[in-house]
Amino acid sequence: MEMTIPNLLTVMRIALIPVFAGIFYMPGWGPQAAAAVFALASLTDWADGYLARRLGQYSAFGEFLDPVADKLLVSVALVLLVSRDGNLLLTASACVIVGREIAISALREWLAGTEARRRLAVSWLGKLKTLLQLVAVLLLLWAPPGFAEPLYVCGLGLLSVAAVMTLTSMAYYLRLAWSDASPS
Repeated sequence: MEMTIPNLLTVMRIALIPVFAGIFYMPGWGPQAAAAVFALASLTDWADGYLARRLGQYSAFGEFLDPVADKLLVSVALVLLVSRDGNLLLTASACVIVGREIAISALREWLAGTEARRRLAVSWLGKLKTLLQLVAVLLLLWAPPGFAEPLYVCGLGLLSVAAVMTLTSMAYYLRLAWSDASPS
């Protein structure tokens, strides 16, 4: 397997996750520095897709690893935020988002190797959901926790919208899988 620039960016995103988590716990500016690392890792998600298209460097490895890297980054960030803040809306949104990612990953595994797998490719709804999650998490990381902080409230609101979109996209994927699995 040739290691392309897009694949290197995806691997870098995964390598930044423990750095991000470690910085998060640093006193003082730790959460803001973690937000900067999270932003950098999030930008690699856009860059690897852009470069793969621009340079024609598509690979099965990249197709597999890119969504895994996204799910790991967002899931770790949500676990860290829930451990720090622990409010009901954040916790419920995080449970929905992480639960959906596990369910859809299991669905894709179940459908692997079938024609139905191709129909479960990432849709525009999935891309928008990911963008909302990344922006929401970035705001929640940057802002001090609390409902008196406008950035925090905005991040929490965006995360709630992302959780609803997460359920909507899960329903879309489950409906596609159900129609493919149903007898004709």
